[in-house]
Amino acid sequence: MSEERVLDGLSAGRGIAVGPVAIVHSAPPLPEPEPTPADPQAATTAIDEAFAVVAEALTAQAAAAEGTVAEVLGATALMAADPALIGETHRLVGEGTPPAHAVHAAVAQFAEILTAAGPPLSERVTDLDSVRDRVVAHLLDVPAPGVTLSEPSIIVAVDLAPADTAALDLGLVAGIVTEQGGPTSHTAIIAGQLGIPCLVRVAGATSIPAGATVAIDAAAGRLIVAPSAETRAELERRAGADAAMAEDTAAGATSDGHPVALLANIGTAEDAERAAATAAEGVGLMRTEVQFLGRAEAPSVEEQAEAFRRVVAAFGERKVVVRTLDAGSDKPLAFAHQTEEENPALGVRGYRLCRTLPALLDGQLTALGAVAASAGESLWVMAPMVATAAETRAFVTAAHAAGIAQAGVMVEVPAAALMAAEILAEADFVSLGTNDLAQYTMAADRLSGTLADLTNLWQPAVLRLVCHVATAGITAGKPVGVCGESASDPLMALVLAGFGITSLSMSPPALPAVRFALRRHTLDQCKAMAAAAYDATSAEEARAAALALVDPAVAAQLGLG
Repeated sequence: MSEERVLDGLSAGRGIAVGPVAIVHSAPPLPEPEPTPADPQAATTAIDEAFAVVAEALTAQAAAAEGTVAEVLGATALMAADPALIGETHRLVGEGTPPAHAVHAAVAQFAEILTAAGPPLSERVTDLDSVRDRVVAHLLDVPAPGVTLSEPSIIVAVDLAPADTAALDLGLVAGIVTEQGGPTSHTAIIAGQLGIPCLVRVAGATSIPAGATVAIDAAAGRLIVAPSAETRAELERRAGADAAMAEDTAAGATSDGHPVALLANIGTAEDAERAAATAAEGVGLMRTEVQFLGRAEAPSVEEQAEAFRRVVAAFGERKVVVRTLDAGSDKPLAFAHQTEEENPALGVRGYRLCRTLPALLDGQLTALGAVAASAGESLWVMAPMVATAAETRAFVTAAHAAGIAQAGVMVEVPAAALMAAEILAEADFVSLGTNDLAQYTMAADRLSGTLADLTNLWQPAVLRLVCHVATAGITAGKPVGVCGESASDPLMALVLAGFGITSLSMSPPALPAVRFALRRHTLDQCKAMAAAAYDATSAEEARAAALALVDPAVAAQLGLG
């Protein structure tokens, strides 16, 4: 019997899973270069068919999926239908390049452009490579990359594109482990939404033999190879305790009764109907771009309003916070053409779309206003990628004019965090998107595994900006929420409560652990943890300082050590 050994990684959410390893098949290798195609027309026809088949399959997967999964699959489907990419393969075939090699060469050119553009466009290279591999597999008449499962298994791969993740039989996916990626990568976010234990940046994971038994301890960031009977017993004990946590449906609060609302992140009405059945106290983030991606034209005001009505109806009198369209950059819209930008990550995206495509925001506010007429103050709305008090004033004024009582903005860039007092003077509330706030503060792509240490949400610079915004909220007497990945970390949740954050929004599977942590510490204890983390000089020191003040029994139960 093999001895137990541990591989360290970065956790993406929580959860425990034990099972056999299933290695994801790699992309099909290119054949030896062939002679110039005898019939270039037949070759281009074959290429067109392959791209069409892949685009159709991705579109079907997007239609069958929900939330973030549907969002990223729809965007990937657009890549597979990109006429510029297909046209480049035609050109290469016309110059004598064999079809499969033409696809590889064309994708390499586009990948180089995306990489040079920097994040977040560079983040789409994995998705583009996934399209390439599926098209080439179709051309070569070989199985597409992936894995076939016959029993609940731990999926292990170098990396997974969203299309790879969605193609899995999720009923048989016990957990996901990748050697690359980051804790806020598409795969990690999808896994979190679906409640699948996930680890990323686990060096050497793909060298584990297929069929070997491994255990994921996502909370501790550990992949345990050949877990011993004692280790498995401890993990089973914790899993049972985690299940017991989920039975607590009380409102979020510290042990001495200080309220911290625990909300759900959703992308669709279907997400809302599932989340409403949990102990979520409402919705802290509805991503409306899911309605727009993968479409040839914008949804009508009536169609949007119907989706919002379903969400509000699902939650009844509970608060629903809707984020207006966060498109552009890595989430392009087929019907919303933008001028080519040198750096799309810092370009026309989010609320800034109203500079070039004002009808999109106007339509959303009209739809939301129609729903607010009956929903009243339970429907809130906020704009993403806001940087100034003037932008805040313009958005809030427009939202109020549409009949929406509660209007706020996302704080995702350092400028907005530093101007929090002035922004809160204009807004009814703000919500911190800590994923983007971390990458813009640290000037580091949040999906880059190489830079994961910089985008660690415990970075003192990020924590101090969060604290600055929370303090401004306390002074203004207005709510300040967090809807980024920070909210789903039970230890970070204690620190955020100590800073004065009033609500935490996350994937529903993360709610029980956060509720458990809060209900076992007083507000003063949370404040002490926040102060200790604030004074740290590194991410590691900040987390350790907070952890040292946690009830040891709670830390053990949550696997925080």
